[in-house]
Amino acid sequence: MRAWLDDEPLLLGPPAQRAVLGLLVLAGGQPVGLATLVDALWGDRPPASAVNVIQTHVKRLRRLLEPGRTPHSRSEVLPYLGDSYRLGVPADQIDIMRFRRLVRHAADGGGVAVLTEALALWQGRPFADLPLLAEHPRVLSIMAEHRAALGRYGAAMLAAGAVDRAISAFEEVAVADPLDEMGQARLVRAYAAAGLRAQACTTYHAVRRRLADELGVAPGPELTAAYQEILDDDSRAHVLTGPPIAVVRTVPAELLADVPVFIGRAYELGELDRLTIAPEQDTIVIVVVSGTAGVGKTALATRWAHRARDRFPDGQLYIDLRGYDQEQPVSPDAALARFLRSLGLPGEQVPGDVEERAARYRSLLDGRRMLILLDNAASVDQIRPLLPGSAGSVVLVTSRDSLPGLIVRHGARRLDLDVLRREDALALLRRLVGEWATAEIGAAEALATQCARLPLAVRIAAELVHRRAPAALAEVVGELADHRRRLNLLSTGDSHSTIGVVFSWSYRDLPPGAARMFRLLGLHPGTDVDGFGAAALLGGEEATARECLELLAGRHQVQRIGDRYGMHDLLRAYAKDLAVRNGEVDLPRRVLEFYLHTAATAMDVLYPAERDRRPRVPRPAGALPTLHDVGTSLAWLDAERANLVATAVHAAEHGHAWYPVRLALVLLRYLESGGHYADAVALHEHALRAAESVPDHRSAAQLRINLGVVAVQQGRYAEAGAELRRALELAYEVGDDFARMRALGNLGHVYQWQGRYRKAARMLAEAIALARDTGAKGTEARGLGNLGHVRLRQGRYADAAEDLRAAIAICRDIGDAVGEAYALVYLGHVESALGRYDEAGEYHEHALILFRGATEPAGEAYALDGLGGVDLSRGEHEQALDRLSEALELFRRIRERAGEARVANSLGEVAAAMGRPAEARGHHLAALRLAAEIGNRYEQSRAQAGMEPLGEVEGRLASSAVATSVTSSGETPTMLDDPMSESML
Repeated sequence: MRAWLDDEPLLLGPPAQRAVLGLLVLAGGQPVGLATLVDALWGDRPPASAVNVIQTHVKRLRRLLEPGRTPHSRSEVLPYLGDSYRLGVPADQIDIMRFRRLVRHAADGGGVAVLTEALALWQGRPFADLPLLAEHPRVLSIMAEHRAALGRYGAAMLAAGAVDRAISAFEEVAVADPLDEMGQARLVRAYAAAGLRAQACTTYHAVRRRLADELGVAPGPELTAAYQEILDDDSRAHVLTGPPIAVVRTVPAELLADVPVFIGRAYELGELDRLTIAPEQDTIVIVVVSGTAGVGKTALATRWAHRARDRFPDGQLYIDLRGYDQEQPVSPDAALARFLRSLGLPGEQVPGDVEERAARYRSLLDGRRMLILLDNAASVDQIRPLLPGSAGSVVLVTSRDSLPGLIVRHGARRLDLDVLRREDALALLRRLVGEWATAEIGAAEALATQCARLPLAVRIAAELVHRRAPAALAEVVGELADHRRRLNLLSTGDSHSTIGVVFSWSYRDLPPGAARMFRLLGLHPGTDVDGFGAAALLGGEEATARECLELLAGRHQVQRIGDRYGMHDLLRAYAKDLAVRNGEVDLPRRVLEFYLHTAATAMDVLYPAERDRRPRVPRPAGALPTLHDVGTSLAWLDAERANLVATAVHAAEHGHAWYPVRLALVLLRYLESGGHYADAVALHEHALRAAESVPDHRSAAQLRINLGVVAVQQGRYAEAGAELRRALELAYEVGDDFARMRALGNLGHVYQWQGRYRKAARMLAEAIALARDTGAKGTEARGLGNLGHVRLRQGRYADAAEDLRAAIAICRDIGDAVGEAYALVYLGHVESALGRYDEAGEYHEHALILFRGATEPAGEAYALDGLGGVDLSRGEHEQALDRLSEALELFRRIRERAGEARVANSLGEVAAAMGRPAEARGHHLAALRLAAEIGNRYEQSRAQAGMEPLGEVEGRLASSAVATSVTSSGETPTMLDDPMSESML
């Protein structure tokens, strides 16, 4: 499901949203009722919010399709009609409508050219990305329309003598509907017309068996007649040609010797057992084992062939086609000549013409059960003449290319071979190295990782260990630490077993664009890229970059996972070495600019109210992804997080201080709200070192504040306080009022968590005053929200409510939904403290909606905790447990320990109210231990209050924790509800 606006591809959002648009497309301009949409998306089990969800999807689709529409004006593209929606897009702008118009025109005399134009619009199964619509009647209907058009096209091509095109069309119809006898009969006749008698017969018998097994019927007259025509032609041909030439029947046994040390691959061997069994008696079996250089394709195929040789009593043929060798690849005619001699044909009788050789080869294989192992194939053209024409034999192909043409045209099955599992790589190393690998398990694991768990590399490394004997494994690991030196060390002197040389055979045959892409991927410090990241590397169009990536993936020089592409460490080292030799010594600046700008765009979508707090970055040249809503923006950041951190570390180490500094200032809110603390710390520490090296004290102050924020989220309050006090000093030194506000506000936040409420209030009041003087509305609102929270803790409910309402008003004015939501949560706790539970519930519900819309998991969890407290007050214990369990899961997912301690206490209170004292003790004790560990004195005190009825040992633990809290802070924590405030000021 794809759409464009002014030739720009649109990111259409999550599957359900794309399905809504798909259903409207299928309606062909007719209105689609809400009930129909609900039924299509959820069937007979729609959620209570189904209509609201659909309305949200439509709202987002309108923003995508009509970006210039003024708010509240009528939508022209997706108007609402009664209880229905309609897609108001002209028919010539929708592929399926254009397809139908062209097919009608072709039927009315437009000719084959028009039909060809119609079929060119087809790009695979409709809505293949939307399983929701897979069996929708209208989807099935347009698939039937496509098959009918293909049938007409094939008939026209057959009549015109273009047999190959006819076969392609009929094969596509036959695969799409295996029980369509008319379509299968056309295919049988087309094969016969092309001289592919064996394939025609095989097709007929396969359909005959399928009809019997699935429908319990015999072939109808059309299919039977097509088969009879083949038999009649064979009888006439035999009369004309006479008896066949006599051949001495031989049983070749040409397999290579089995691999002496073969470890693992149990799953893959089982898959080969399964894939090489014909599902039907008349089926030709072809299996392609594909994978990157050195992954062990030949070893696997050889091991399986020796295990399965009893299945092939008529012999086993083997040939190394040398498709990626430095020597000349073996041509099909040379391979056929060798196979014909192996099958008993005298050398003088081997035909000179390649087509005649292929025909004689198929004749000699007819009726025989043989294994044909075609090793190191480079292309389908190299293989096709070597395929048998009748069932009984199995063809096993190994290749670095995935050979899609063999799969599409000849029904081959694929087994993609990955690197060894960690356990198998270590086992292979132990077998090859011996006691050293067992004695030094850490070094053995490191060595297997350095070899990217490629069997060939592991074997070479083992030999290197033996050459260094009696040196320890650790010494070899140290030698291989340098990526470029590693390639030289993993050498045996034999071109067929030296990693760099083996890789070079694949690289040598790449087109220039793909070769350059391969080299530049070696310079990228991250783990993988998408099409846009690759385009930034290449400095070209996204479509061009994807073409290069697809070509590399097809040849297993990169690994495709979804829409992303990466490579293992050895290939990356080889690619980087090539890049350096080619003069491409550093990551292009355009890549850093691409990541920085796209990250800033995503943050503007996620947190628009904070746009002025982040540095502005220029738009780079080149293709950029369309990040139009919260979902696509968050998905991009999640997918690219590792790359963003890796490129920042790389830039900091290579003197590009501007990049890590700006990126850290851009990304803080995403990293801390999502619980990505390790990434946040790594990014900010490198950015801080880069800023101090310039020196840039203003940025250093902001970065220290950010580090303090992350430390607070992790419950490291002492560390947070130290960072924030140093940031405050820097802010005073350089006269940065914004940094002063943030440092003061977040110091107040730390003191609040430590139970030092009076000091927290003073810091926050100073931050608020400075924000008012400088007109920083957002900072003022967050400060008021946090001050209201402190006053809530102090039991000053009227003052707290006043501050919180003021914060909410500012947040609504500047569009800060997250800040508003946190203030609403605090206000909900004020209402709960005053016994006004209905009002409290409304505030928490409103906050929950805002948090979910902004994808703020921490806030969502705090709102759920607040609702759980309201449920407890109303005696709705089961509902309280459901909400609190969901909140606990969220806190654990983002690793927010203060929130986890809070919910544990809440669960303890609910368990106690339900008469489950043992369960309540368990929850409070867990909260107490966690809160004591991170220094959260409020939750310690709350846990102690819940554990007062406990036994002597647990009671002493609780009392000790609270005593420590009071002694350290100088202020006794007030027992009130408190969500963690939104920390960013």
